[in-house]
Amino acid sequence: MSDTYTDGENPFDFDHRYQSPFYTEDHHAWRATLRRFVEKELKPHVNEWEEAGEIPRELYKKAADIGLIGMGYPEEFGGTPVSDGFFGIVTAEEMGRLGAGGVNASLLIHGIGLPPVINFGSQEMKQRVAPQVLAGEKIHALAITEPSGGSDVANVKTSAVLDGDHYVVNGSKMFITSGVNADFYSVAVRTGGEGRGGLSLLLLERDMPGFTRTPLKKQGWWASDTAALYFDDVRVPKENMIGEEGQGFEAIMKNFNAERLGMAASANAQARVCLEDSLAWARDRHTFGKRLADHQVIRHKFAEMARKINATQAYLEQCAIRVHAGETPVADLSLLKVQSSLAMEYCAREAMQIFGGAGFMRGIRVERIYREVRVMAIGGGSEEIMRDLVARQMKI
Repeated sequence: MSDTYTDGENPFDFDHRYQSPFYTEDHHAWRATLRRFVEKELKPHVNEWEEAGEIPRELYKKAADIGLIGMGYPEEFGGTPVSDGFFGIVTAEEMGRLGAGGVNASLLIHGIGLPPVINFGSQEMKQRVAPQVLAGEKIHALAITEPSGGSDVANVKTSAVLDGDHYVVNGSKMFITSGVNADFYSVAVRTGGEGRGGLSLLLLERDMPGFTRTPLKKQGWWASDTAALYFDDVRVPKENMIGEEGQGFEAIMKNFNAERLGMAASANAQARVCLEDSLAWARDRHTFGKRLADHQVIRHKFAEMARKINATQAYLEQCAIRVHAGETPVADLSLLKVQSSLAMEYCAREAMQIFGGAGFMRGIRVERIYREVRVMAIGGGSEEIMRDLVARQMKI
């Protein structure tokens, strides 16, 4: 590819790619601030945290100090309101440069745990929980998935039965990000009959008697602590109901739409990392008397990676504009998530092929991303569920 690009330049990388008109000087300033934080505070320690299976608790305070934890939240709770969703895309892209989704998943887990409280909780609950979380002092997780199922939210089995001024919670949750180390948990429970109408959200706290956690080991996201949660007659004050009883399904679905947009941005950022790193490797690696990058079969891999990444980026930005305009494009957000996870999967596979044996060694970004493809394809709504949701939206 030497006939097209000079060394160190690639129009598809984070710094030389097409600059979308949707990004303002404020977005660029936030990117620069976050990149400095990632380079100084995160990147040097990724392998250490991967082996440890968690990130240090003091990292949350550091992230809060630069505005990362509070980005997009109300100022009254210590957050920093933003004008549009492109700040979230910038955040996902810069965090994606780590090639370690577990760091991002744990550090920003409040992004799915806290919104139900902000959007549906009482003022007392918001004041009690949000300032501590946004200051990096507390960790807030979301607990929806159960051993019997994940994407089928309407069939949650964990029960919460009202007994005087408390709910008594029994059941379990599975695959919960930050499940061991969190302080607050927004937990889906069944307070009524079958189906979505019987679902509610309760705020649980880590030290409540009868609430236990077991750490889980995973294929990817090693730096993120993941756990199974168990509730054995856990007594939760009535005041910890998030919103109204029976309002849980609505709160969960509202959460999913934002989560899918963020996951798509993150997946595409990691796909771009695969292109960047494999291209740099192919320029330096020589086989059969010429650079690996000069073999046509390899060149075509780069072109196809770039095509998928750019198509996904355009779709991502289109969805972000629509959400900012007040729409809730459920079908397109679902398709976007499928598009992004398929692009990530393709780029991770092709990058591994280009690296060859070196890509199989632990400690490089492409190897970590390859292990994390499936969690991006399953988490937040699996590809199959997303496609079926789209078909239902189309009234097929």
